Amino acid sequence: MTVHPYFQKLPRYLKAASNRLRKRRLVRSIVSRRTVAGYILASNKYGAFCIPAVAAHRVAAQFVLAGDVWEADTVEFMVTHAKSGDVITAGTFFGDFLPALSAATAPHGTVWAFEPNPESYRCAAITVLLNDLRNVKLTNAALGEKSDTRSLVVRDLTGQALGGGSRISDTTDLEGHTDAVPVNVVAIDDVVPGTAAVSVLQLDVEGFEEFALTGAVKTIERSRPLLILETVPRPESTAARFLDSMRYRITRRLSENVVLECE
Repeated sequence: MTVHPYFQKLPRYLKAASNRLRKRRLVRSIVSRRTVAGYILASNKYGAFCIPAVAAHRVAAQFVLAGDVWEADTVEFMVTHAKSGDVITAGTFFGDFLPALSAATAPHGTVWAFEPNPESYRCAAITVLLNDLRNVKLTNAALGEKSDTRSLVVRDLTGQALGGGSRISDTTDLEGHTDAVPVNVVAIDDVVPGTAAVSVLQLDVEGFEEFALTGAVKTIERSRPLLILETVPRPESTAARFLDSMRYRITRRLSENVVLECE
């Protein structure tokens, strides 16, 4: 990843701050609402963020640009229940959840973050840099049942960037699809080690949740984490049958998400 020279200076400032509060204040002071090389920099109470300018119209981006927190109740719920375990979050977009989750899982937990959209991934990586999030493992991939290569639709029919709304296409053939890019697909069980104790698994993957869950069977069986899903698997799906066998039940709703807990 090529990082604009402006960002290359940031680690020196971050390392000079002796605690998280001072880091947050210092980052805000040097990156507050500036645009660099197609990126927009903004901040809220959790940290600083790099937003892709082409996706600044998306609702999540608009919230952060206004200094607010998108899906604040979801973030707070995840922070409260992360405890000392690891957190898995997918559909990371520009990383608006990452500073809060990183702080909640520190010093021993890891945040496993996944984002397939190349532009969003670059911004999420810069967000990690801006906040010095050393316990975040960010992967440029979509989640699925197994390793694969698929097409990711990154623009709508009008040519507008989908940002966090980018979705896996039904076809792997890119011919004639100028709004799609090839992306890697990985299974959670192949990335998150078998020694990890996962407290929360959150998926916002535009309808691909059931496939991501199928690729996380070992992780779920081992840790029985809280599940936070934007889309609940279809009743007839392999993922739904598996969750039922594990006695997962819907217990509440948060913003656009549903929480499932193991009885």
